[in-house]
Amino acid sequence: MNDATFTAGTPLANPQHPAQVTQPVPPAHPVRQRSQVRLIAACSIGNALEMFDFTVYSFFALLIGKLFFPSDSAYGSLLLAVATFGIGFVMRPLGGVVIGNYADRRGRKAAMTLTIGMMVAGTLCIALAPTYATAGVLGSMTIVAGRLLQGFSLGGEIGASTAMLMEGGEVRSRGWRVSWQIGSQGISALIGAATGATLYAVLPASALESWGWRVPFLLGLLIAPVGLYIRANLDETHEADAHAPSPVGELFRRHAGKVVKGILATTAGTATMYLVVFFMPTYMIRVLHMPASLSFLSGCVTGVTLLVVSLVAGRLADRLTYRKPLVAGSLLFSLIAVYPAFWLMNTYPSVPLVLCLSALLTASINLGTTPMFLMMLEMLPAGVRATGLSVIYSVGVTVFGGSSQFIVTWLLAKTGNPMAPAFYMIACCVLALVAVLRITETREH
Repeated sequence: MNDATFTAGTPLANPQHPAQVTQPVPPAHPVRQRSQVRLIAACSIGNALEMFDFTVYSFFALLIGKLFFPSDSAYGSLLLAVATFGIGFVMRPLGGVVIGNYADRRGRKAAMTLTIGMMVAGTLCIALAPTYATAGVLGSMTIVAGRLLQGFSLGGEIGASTAMLMEGGEVRSRGWRVSWQIGSQGISALIGAATGATLYAVLPASALESWGWRVPFLLGLLIAPVGLYIRANLDETHEADAHAPSPVGELFRRHAGKVVKGILATTAGTATMYLVVFFMPTYMIRVLHMPASLSFLSGCVTGVTLLVVSLVAGRLADRLTYRKPLVAGSLLFSLIAVYPAFWLMNTYPSVPLVLCLSALLTASINLGTTPMFLMMLEMLPAGVRATGLSVIYSVGVTVFGGSSQFIVTWLLAKTGNPMAPAFYMIACCVLALVAVLRITETREH
């Protein structure tokens, strides 16, 4: 071995001191590891709580429609129930602007404490709402109020918490940290579906209708004190400049083009999330005529798939030189796979086939979700990052995710075509793919 040959990244021993040896790189400090675990838990727990409530609401949409929105037809009650589910999304852009701006002006920690308190209030409204038979329209309006509170809080939660995950550690592990924001949705879907399946299995229909459907919402509230405690003990990752211009004005004045591209890029992921993960149990019951208890398996399978694929995507995003090809590839595959998947579900309806195809669609689209989140975070300066991601995500989810269940249910009722979800998802995949191809990736190393 000549003098120029040595292991890359290893310091050379000093020839004047033969006793000197190269020490191995020490493992990550335990305190730092605990800090990262606490950061991930604190930033993911709010999104997980909200997605748990969304999952439970989706899985009990038929029952909630019957209890709070009586109608002459089953589709009429379901339409009103999913419309109420969607109305919470109307508040997301407002919450994204207000709370995102607050996170960029006052810090991520303050905004995250505010959002989890509002989530608790919204969930309480739904859990304790009197039925239409008991209180008439007041019961219906209580459900609507709960959904509006949840929508407003989550509109700002995503931007503040995801920005904190990105900023709260080394650049080389950003993908892994941010992936837990998506993975927490999978955990929520899994727990929500398992809770719903258990209740359907152990409770008679009368008990489920009178009080059983409220149990998951009340259980979800148990995590709130834990979330508040962990968030109160976090270190702030963003020191805002009190004299800086308004983040909202700065965002739309200097980064409007990035915001528009980001909104369009989220369309496929949000449509898949709210149709395949949340709406699929209703689709299995109403269109494929499967037992309610078996349809909850769809939520379990897609929840596990979402968790695993998101974490894998986070690791890939940290190791790849460019993330854009992975995002575009996942969108292209999803675009090709959607129609055959729904055709097979309707031609050969069986629980194993539906579960496998639901997992395939969930995996294909979410392989690119974490890298796409990182692309959007890194293309926005720190001073407008929380506001920017909040606006991008909340508007995209509102327009293409929150409305998806209502649009698809309406199409199913009007046309009787069971392929309606596929057509909607294909349109969203096309929009997202065109937008991603127009985004210029700005990778920090």
